[in-house]
Amino acid sequence: MKVIVATILSVIILGLISCVENPPVYQDGNTKLVLTVIGDTSVVSNDTARVPLRNAKVILYSEYGYIIKYTDELGKLILEGIPSSTYTITARLNHPAYPNILLSGNLPGIEIISGKTVTDTIVANQISSTGIAINELYIGGPANNIFFYGDQYIELYNSSEEVKYLDGMIVIRVSGNNDYSGPGADEGNDNDIDGVTYIFNFPGEPGEKNYPFNPKTFLVLAKTAINHKNNVSTSVDLSNADWEFYNQYSASDFDNPSVPNLINMRSDRTVDFGVNVSADVIVISSGRDSDWEDGIDIETILDGVEYQSSLTTKKTLDARVDKSFTLSPPKYGGKSMQRIDTGVDTNDSSSDWGIIDAPTPGWQ
Repeated sequence: MKVIVATILSVIILGLISCVENPPVYQDGNTKLVLTVIGDTSVVSNDTARVPLRNAKVILYSEYGYIIKYTDELGKLILEGIPSSTYTITARLNHPAYPNILLSGNLPGIEIISGKTVTDTIVANQISSTGIAINELYIGGPANNIFFYGDQYIELYNSSEEVKYLDGMIVIRVSGNNDYSGPGADEGNDNDIDGVTYIFNFPGEPGEKNYPFNPKTFLVLAKTAINHKNNVSTSVDLSNADWEFYNQYSASDFDNPSVPNLINMRSDRTVDFGVNVSADVIVISSGRDSDWEDGIDIETILDGVEYQSSLTTKKTLDARVDKSFTLSPPKYGGKSMQRIDTGVDTNDSSSDWGIIDAPTPGWQ
């Protein structure tokens, strides 16, 4: 019996010694992450300079949930002791000068292993922080040889995770000021865009909540909400559009009673809302400033797009609304302009937009 007990004790002691002599190489949580966040704060498309983003919100997501931290004065974040896992890391910061722009970037699939130091950089690019963006512009007309373009529409998208409200919002065509800096420029350097030629608004007042715009949904704003295939077979059926531009000062403008109206805000304009088939500027705003004669305050603008038929054309829309312009498709060719990534607005239309072979009202 004594021999058996001694043998058992020897095995236990040897096991303990073995544990002491051979500890795990890594311990979970013995980690270090060194992260730098830089961002594009420029207002011109050819300026690629990026600067460190101080006090940027950094979100780390893994199987263990969320960790939220903030960068220091140098745009750095150093974390030690976080659990070993594969992380998706996102950084975001409101633009220091323009409240409608968010700086955002992410690093997917970052493996943080115990005992190791991971060093990386997040590059944050500009995106619209309003959640509402112009997503598609069908302006050039269907394939036809009779110069028909009455089936124009503007498509909006709510890319946010929350319900937005359309009450009092305005849709603007900006094609004036051709003798000075051009449509959409801030002529008086007083933080607004000038040259409004057409301005229509959703019913209600800004701040009211009667007309919801649900998250991750499209809205089609038709110039005229009818089945245009009855006029031109290659055209688009817009009889089920979400909204219709209607000019109450026109004696001939058609009104589809089953589609709600955007109403003309200029009594001196007696034709329907329409845009140029080759080049124009379209802007949507919260409606908190609707004094079009004085210019629309930039801080109220939700999104704006300038399109041109030639890449050599002078850009005129203020860079705080959009740093560049997109190329329009050939007129009367049935093609459309659409954001490459649904609703993603980086404030640079030259990279955000592309030409698609056919219009896609209400979907992408």
